[in-house]
Amino acid sequence: MRSLFAIATVLILGAAPAHAGRVVIEVVDTSGHPIADAVVSLAPMPGTTPRAIVPATRYVDQKDETFLPYVTALHPGDSVIFRNSDTTRHHVYSFSDMVKFEYMLGPGESSPALAMTNPGNAAVGCNIHDQMLTYLYVTKDPEMATTDAQGRASIEGVMAGQYRAHAWHPQLRPGVTLPIQGVTVGDAVPATVHFNLALLPDPRGAMDREHLGY
Repeated sequence: MRSLFAIATVLILGAAPAHAGRVVIEVVDTSGHPIADAVVSLAPMPGTTPRAIVPATRYVDQKDETFLPYVTALHPGDSVIFRNSDTTRHHVYSFSDMVKFEYMLGPGESSPALAMTNPGNAAVGCNIHDQMLTYLYVTKDPEMATTDAQGRASIEGVMAGQYRAHAWHPQLRPGVTLPIQGVTVGDAVPATVHFNLALLPDPRGAMDREHLGY
């Protein structure tokens, strides 16, 4: 009986989840205004075991001649599908270094699943409607979130430990060093990450394709 009890105890302890916590994120500009569509990712430091990344499929819609969302965060191994919910045709394309593709999509049509293999970022446009612009951001960091209209996001179930937080936004000046800060994640009190970013003007509606990395 004692042997059975000991075995059961070992099994229960072995099945218990590792300690995990929550990270609360806020991103604002240099005037303190909230920044939407900023991607904040967490890279584990040595000694911190990250959670496993499960490949996922993301969707970028086209509605009212606008890409939704403006920024899509992905991991290598994820896929993205472009969907046309408009009543007009769209010619979706990117000539970026990270990924090159083009799809002609009629109303109601979707592209094949496009696999992301390398980290980086890609600007995506429509060759018919110049004002349309979206970005794909691919990171190897296991934890990531994109801020909402209030400049906020949160990540649940982050494995406890030490991380380096990175922030990215498509309107950061090209070539700028991405802001980085350390963060400690525990299972008791949520960790907080706060970034101040200096952004260039929103390029949608007044685009210069020679400088957008298509």
